[in-house]
Amino acid sequence: MANKLGTPQLRDQAVALRLAGKSRREIKEAIGVRGNQTLDKFLRGVPPPAWTRRPRAKDDLHVKARLLRAQGHTYVEIATDLGVSRSSVSLWVRDMPRVGRISTTESRERMTEGLTKFRAEERLRRDARRQAISAHAATEIGDLSDRETLIGGAIAYWCEGAKNKPYRRDDRVAFINSDPRLIAFFLRFLAVAGVAPERLKCYVSIHESADVAGAQRFWRDVTGLPDEQFGHPTIKRHNPKTPRRNTGEDYHGCLTVRVRLSADLYRQIEGWASAAMAAPQWAQPPDTANAGEVSNLN
Repeated sequence: MANKLGTPQLRDQAVALRLAGKSRREIKEAIGVRGNQTLDKFLRGVPPPAWTRRPRAKDDLHVKARLLRAQGHTYVEIATDLGVSRSSVSLWVRDMPRVGRISTTESRERMTEGLTKFRAEERLRRDARRQAISAHAATEIGDLSDRETLIGGAIAYWCEGAKNKPYRRDDRVAFINSDPRLIAFFLRFLAVAGVAPERLKCYVSIHESADVAGAQRFWRDVTGLPDEQFGHPTIKRHNPKTPRRNTGEDYHGCLTVRVRLSADLYRQIEGWASAAMAAPQWAQPPDTANAGEVSNLN
């Protein structure tokens, strides 16, 4: 029996079946072999079929790493380019010789270039995540009711509007901001509160080095109010020694929205804001001393 198992004819059959993609169990059944050792001798040097190899998630990165290494890239450069760890690169390419040598200066330049590229890509990933979170949060708000608009507008005014001081009571409504979206929301709040547009007066505050006329046009478009409801702009003196970032075409200064005959409205806003800010106390942790009693009741 041993001579029969060791014949070249059986080995040729086993090799042919393996190359045809048969499994070890199928080969043993076909040629009448029971032991794995004998089959191992027959198939020695014969690669297993492709279907027996388990795909790995980083096989494509493995190939790219070896290509980059063959081009002379360092471990750090490959890791930065592929977004993997340096230890992974070492496992994939440590059997490959380094192609060429580079100077210390060139090495530093490559490292700086790689870090710059990595940071740019990381910035894009952070921006995408930030936008996704903001977009999802926006869907949670939906359309605001009149009550919600009153609450939001009163809180916004209490943050950005003119308020009475202990030593002076004006009882007048004046709201200032540079964000056109917040200005538009405040105008919506005034409309819900019953304020007619004719009672509004707007004033632009802007640096003298900016486009004053352009800023006036910009805020007229935001508010939809006619020219006669805009007063003379307040011009801020420009100090060249003061570094300012609010420059360029996107800089339109601030807009102050004042409401005529607004004493009662101010008192309403004061009441709305006070009610909205009168939140209940922070939730306290459960009393551990009574925890057992509560669990017993359950």
